[in-house]
Amino acid sequence: MSNVRAHRVGEQMKKELSDIIMRELKDPRVSFVTVTGVDVTGDLQQAKVYITVLGSEEQKAATLQGLSKAKGFIRSEIGKRIRLRKTPELTFEFDESIEYGNRIETLLQDLNKGDR
Repeated sequence: MSNVRAHRVGEQMKKELSDIIMRELKDPRVSFVTVTGVDVTGDLQQAKVYITVLGSEEQKAATLQGLSKAKGFIRSEIGKRIRLRKTPELTFEFDESIEYGNRIETLLQDLNKGDR
């Protein structure tokens, strides 16, 4: 039962986080960020936010640093938008699955070119 609620809260947080990062955050380091997923623990105390960043490795590191600095502001905004007893603690991580999928896609295309 609580897993269903945690999933619903995670999906709502994903929508709100995307909006907050896009519209409210004024940090120049944070740009071209996409929130790909949010995993919330069953007790709704912690949330792991998965993001992708368009740019170089330096831009990715700067974006992660900017998000870490703005963590308190983001958490307070989520608390205002989503009615929960306690707003989950946020941690930001890169979502490597898209890059992994792109790598597999290029490998498959190379194999198909070799067959012709």
